[in-house]
Amino acid sequence: MNNENKENNINTTAEEKVSPEKKRDTIKTILIVFLVILLALTFFSNTIMNRSLPEISTETAASGKLTERIRGSGLVEANQAYEVTADGARTIKSVEVKSGKEVKKGDVLFTVNAVDSDTLEAEEKALEDLELAYQKALLAEPLDYTKEDQAIRNAREDLNLAIAARNEAAARENNAAAAKGDLDNDKRELISKSSVKDNISSVITAIDMDDYSEASPEYSGQLPSLSVRYMEAAAKFAEAEAAYKEITDEGGEDEALKAELDTAKSEMEAAKNEYDSEKLNVRSSLMGQLAAVQSEIDEINFRISDYESTYGAAGAGAVSYEAADADVTAKQRALQELLTTYNATKRSDDLTAQKDALDLEAQQKAIEKQKAKVKKLKDESEATEIKAKYDGVISSINVKADEKVPDGTVLAVLDVTGEGFKVKLSVDGEKTRKVSKGTKAEVVNNWGGDIEAVLTDIKNDTVSGSKNRILEFSVTGDVDSGTNIDISIPCGSGQYDAIVPKSAVYKDSKGDFVLTVESKSSPLGNRYYAQRVSVDVKASDEKSSAVEGDVTRGTYVITASSKPINPGDQVRIKDK
Repeated sequence: MNNENKENNINTTAEEKVSPEKKRDTIKTILIVFLVILLALTFFSNTIMNRSLPEISTETAASGKLTERIRGSGLVEANQAYEVTADGARTIKSVEVKSGKEVKKGDVLFTVNAVDSDTLEAEEKALEDLELAYQKALLAEPLDYTKEDQAIRNAREDLNLAIAARNEAAARENNAAAAKGDLDNDKRELISKSSVKDNISSVITAIDMDDYSEASPEYSGQLPSLSVRYMEAAAKFAEAEAAYKEITDEGGEDEALKAELDTAKSEMEAAKNEYDSEKLNVRSSLMGQLAAVQSEIDEINFRISDYESTYGAAGAGAVSYEAADADVTAKQRALQELLTTYNATKRSDDLTAQKDALDLEAQQKAIEKQKAKVKKLKDESEATEIKAKYDGVISSINVKADEKVPDGTVLAVLDVTGEGFKVKLSVDGEKTRKVSKGTKAEVVNNWGGDIEAVLTDIKNDTVSGSKNRILEFSVTGDVDSGTNIDISIPCGSGQYDAIVPKSAVYKDSKGDFVLTVESKSSPLGNRYYAQRVSVDVKASDEKSSAVEGDVTRGTYVITASSKPINPGDQVRIKDK
């Protein structure tokens, strides 16, 4: 208890000894230290954050001229390569050349063993067997269709006769139909002509009887009126004569009546003369018309009589068209049946004959081939060397000494000298639109400086579904087949407003774009952010691309980054 009281007293005394001024100084010191630490943390946190941001490299977009190029690498091939082959089964005795060696026409390339006699005898025996089989095949009996051909000829003759009979019946019935129409016309015309005859006869009778009451007006003309005039003049004369006679019978004389009588007589005579003259003229004309119409009536009656004799009872026994047509149909069917049977047999026989002919042809070819093989073996039985047929360079050797090879084996490949070389490149089809045949290309790895390449052809890529095209170049100079060369082809130059490094252009599902740097101010300084800008790439070379879009000369574009970045990310610019 006493010890605790002592400790409490000591503490109370120590506290009482600390002055208020010292307490204030202590607090001030603590505050200053706190502020210093806070500022230090603020400064270093900004530095730490900057260190954690992706570090980027930038370049500014420029304007100017850009030459677009297509680059590619290809294997040099000879324009003409000759394959050295083995003629017959051989054993390679020795190889006289090496790959890459230049040879002249006639140089020995290989020595080989000759054909053995057993092989030649076996091939000659095979030839004899083929020729024997061919001779046996030629002994087949030829096909004979004499009986069938005669039956078909007879059926055709029967059909032709039936067709002729049908044609005759058709013509007869057609003529009868046409004649029936003519007969009807003749009958109608006969009635008309008979009416004309009756009318003419009635007028002639009227003239003879001086009675025109029944005469046809169309033929009597003026006769009725002239007759009436004459009768009236005669009546007047008779009246004048009676009056004058009455005066003279009484012994008197009247000059006026005498004059009237004379006048009436003159008028009567004039009317009679005119009437008589017209009667004579009209009767003469009517007699001529009557004769003409009678002639026509006689002709019509003759035609009617001829029809009756031709198509009436006299022709009733002829075969009808229907019966003749039925006979033609029956004979056509008979002929068709013969032809169908014949053709079916002929087709079957022809197929058999064709097969036999093909077999014979195959046998002939086999014989010719075997003859050539035998001849070749005989010709080659003494040959021991295989020589070069052209000047050139050996590009590959495929056999070695003591190796047995079958007929046709490619022993070596010879690149023919003087035919030149070629290189093929597969490139994007769109790019090939900017180049043309005859363009001279740059050989990039042309260390000697004497290799030239000229574009000679542009072809479609044979790979299914490929959108590429094949550029073929003619290559000259110090180059060998099998050499790999790098080629660069200019596609044309252009002036562009915005040219950026090729590494600054990216591509996603929305198309081509570049990342530009956007600056934003803050209390602690400028902040930098990546911004996506869509562009349209107009041309490119090995290092740069000409673009169109919201990019102009002087725009900063991001070319590299220490970390993957996305549009909107904050970045820090690498110190240059």
